[in-house]
Amino acid sequence: MIRLLIIPAPSAPAAAPGGLARRAEAGAFDRKALCPKRMLRDVAPPAQPPVDGAMRLCVDDLRVSRGGRLVLDRLSFSVCAGQALVVTGPNGAGKSTLLRALAGLLPRASGAVALAGGAPEAELAQQAHYLAHSDGMKAALTVEENLDFWSRYLGQASDRRSRSVEAALGIVGLGHVAGAPFGVLSAGQKRRAALARLLVAFRPLWLLDEPLTALDKASREKFAAAMRDHCAQGGLIVAATHEPLGLDEASTLALGGAS
Repeated sequence: MIRLLIIPAPSAPAAAPGGLARRAEAGAFDRKALCPKRMLRDVAPPAQPPVDGAMRLCVDDLRVSRGGRLVLDRLSFSVCAGQALVVTGPNGAGKSTLLRALAGLLPRASGAVALAGGAPEAELAQQAHYLAHSDGMKAALTVEENLDFWSRYLGQASDRRSRSVEAALGIVGLGHVAGAPFGVLSAGQKRRAALARLLVAFRPLWLLDEPLTALDKASREKFAAAMRDHCAQGGLIVAATHEPLGLDEASTLALGGAS
């Protein structure tokens, strides 16, 4: 059985073909050449779930296996609206496995996962953003075009908590590269653009796997502010990380296991 300790806090779409990316870098890319319908195969269907103060992520007796090995055994916890849970533990403890299981990307051996108070007709994955190590952007499209696609496809423009593309880029400090092809950005800029995706289409649950990868100190502070704002709007966050997120009021779920 996995050892766990809950410590209360103190009071994407795949990359574009190489030839197309080279055309973009050379300035010969036709923005109308890629129809958004070609990108729809790579993402989950949209949903527009409401959020209220009674929302709660409930995980009960969860068991998940990978490669024939039981990684998570009888894991139970809950996260309420407005709260963040930081998942810690050594390599191999099951942090990424937990997030993928919550996102519906890994089957559960047993147990239950539910978002109480969410949209009853929507799957949990349709009410969540899952940010993994991949940034989920098209290399040949500009940063602005990528975010505009996510905003329109996820269908959250009518939600007042969704940010405009311009506002989201401003929050992560990328307004000056809005017109640049995503593929030519630095690693840190790519990560910040991926984080902006969370902002342009509001979904109540954020599932974040090492979200601070490649970010400098200033960018981490900006993202910490964005996470606090998300919680203040009734959102929930489950983040796996080896580094402090800058959320003083977050609780901690410590997974123990062989590395």
